Amino acid sequence: MNEVTKMPLLGDKFPEMEVKTTHGIIKLPDHFKGKWFVLFSHPADFTPVCTTEFVAFQKRYEKFRELNTELIGLSIDQTFSHIKWTEWIEEKLGVKIEFPIIADDVGSVAAKLGLIHPNKGTNTVRAVFVVDPDGVIRLILYYPQEVGRNMDEILRAVKALQTSDKYGVAIPANWPENELIGDKVIIPPASDVKTAKERLEKAKAGEFECYDWWLCYKKV
Repeated sequence: MNEVTKMPLLGDKFPEMEVKTTHGIIKLPDHFKGKWFVLFSHPADFTPVCTTEFVAFQKRYEKFRELNTELIGLSIDQTFSHIKWTEWIEEKLGVKIEFPIIADDVGSVAAKLGLIHPNKGTNTVRAVFVVDPDGVIRLILYYPQEVGRNMDEILRAVKALQTSDKYGVAIPANWPENELIGDKVIIPPASDVKTAKERLEKAKAGEFECYDWWLCYKKV
């Protein structure tokens, strides 16, 4: 009987697996224990959009590291293809790719993570998994092959998740440049009548600001 593999969901533990990479064999998620990591798949090496994405990720690699976050790429190409491609990027574009790339040439990782969507071809789609230090999947993005990703948004999302965890708050749209509250964060809504009434009183006392009891915010 064939094993049924379901796509991982938000809040799931990242599936345990041993992967072959340009940096050698890595066990996930244990290799990044104590750190956040972003696993992203790309359709294929030596393709234009993917090349622009790898350069963009590398240009921001230090910013990810400042957030205690590592990067790891993936496609169904073989290791030698990854190596030759990254050599080409360094030689022709002057950018050295420092993070590992998974060589999923048999497609086992893609199957576990739901990275191949038959209606969009046989290559991996542009997926992004943000995983926290406990190995829990916190964010998932899927892009079609024809649309490149915005790495600044992925970086922003990691910072937003970390801020939410640290302060127990929610993050508004376009944070830290929200149209209503700027770089402030949202206090979770009151869950009972007593707390709802206290919210506006605390706002008057200057503890935080509110549009109403269910929409309060503060600086962190």
